[in-house]
Amino acid sequence: MQPSSVACGKAPKPSGRISIHIIHVIAILISLTAALSYLNYRFVKLPSTIGLTLLSLLMAGCILAVRPFAPSVVTGALAMVQSIDFRTVLLEGLLGALLFAGSLHVDINDLEDQKWAIAVFAMIGVLASTVLVGLATWWLSSVMSLGIEPIWCFLFGALISPTDPISVLAILRKIGAPRSLETEIAGEALFNDGIGVVVFLSLLRIATDGDVNVSRIAGLFLQEAVGGIVFGLLAGYAAFRLLLSIDNYRVEGLVLLALVVGGYPLAQYLNVSGPLAMVVAGLLIGNRGRRLMMSEEVRRRVFGFWEIVDEILNAILFVLIGLEVLVLSLSGRYLLAGLVCIPLTLMARLISIGIPLELMNLRRRFTPGALRILVWGALRGGISIAMALSLPKGPSRDVILTMTYVVVVFSILVQGLTVKKLIRSG
Repeated sequence: MQPSSVACGKAPKPSGRISIHIIHVIAILISLTAALSYLNYRFVKLPSTIGLTLLSLLMAGCILAVRPFAPSVVTGALAMVQSIDFRTVLLEGLLGALLFAGSLHVDINDLEDQKWAIAVFAMIGVLASTVLVGLATWWLSSVMSLGIEPIWCFLFGALISPTDPISVLAILRKIGAPRSLETEIAGEALFNDGIGVVVFLSLLRIATDGDVNVSRIAGLFLQEAVGGIVFGLLAGYAAFRLLLSIDNYRVEGLVLLALVVGGYPLAQYLNVSGPLAMVVAGLLIGNRGRRLMMSEEVRRRVFGFWEIVDEILNAILFVLIGLEVLVLSLSGRYLLAGLVCIPLTLMARLISIGIPLELMNLRRRFTPGALRILVWGALRGGISIAMALSLPKGPSRDVILTMTYVVVVFSILVQGLTVKKLIRSG
């Protein structure tokens, strides 16, 4: 028997190769993001999220176009994109930091004024939209002979219904929406992500093991949603107490970094919602911490750091969204189904938000034109793609992934680019 490399005191060679490969992929991705960011800022001059998505899509299209002339280029690009686990990168990597950074800048007093509208839109809106999109997709599958099983239709409804807080917050900062409306959209986006993930996981469990026990689904919802909120409060308060005892921006920055990079995976380990935990912790630190424990220098440096983190991670995320087109099954029928899903999802959003809004309008007045802005400004983004990529392989996965991608790209490029004009015409 030959002695193993570990027994001889040598590191296994495959592990070394894998580590170097990961480093190379990260280096290429960051360099590519920097280059596209420069091109967008210097020449294209679109909002960052929209410009980066568009440029990365165009680059991916060019790569596919040169396949007959330079197949090695396409093979290398495909290998790089396939080596990136988008679902893991977003749901277990970037998401916690992005949600924490976004919620740091949300005024909790504004959320308090809009709490009932946010709660209704984040919970009832997501559930109603999931059902409506599921039914519409079931009909579409029958008409186009897509072969999507009913439960998978509702899975698509669950993953496409939540508005993406990352996309929404990135756009809202630039467009100057009325404050009350901005709070409603941002608050809903921050919280309906957690609700949508819980609904998605419940339906996925039904789809994979046939478990339709209502009590188990209700238990999962309470564990994930309520547990995530409680965990976020506890983790945020623990960090708050630590920060209260010091006045050094370097140490305080490290404490908050540890809160995110340690707290998010710990929440997942405890089977509670990491996204909701980071939103709650960010709101606590960004409001109570900003007022009570931070000097002016600490506020400027620590919050400036998280603004930079937010911008960089957002840029990387939207470049990844554009590049994902390289690994899709670009069937003409699937693309057509995705195009049909665009008006279906918008109609579902209109109904699921419009009816509750009109009912609440009987007791309070919303901003004029609120409904059309809430519908058109409800952007989908990377979270929907990540959930679609987490689906187990099967006959329905490819078509759902393609439909999701088409709806998300339309949402970012078309809705994101026109929502500013819609608000100003308001």
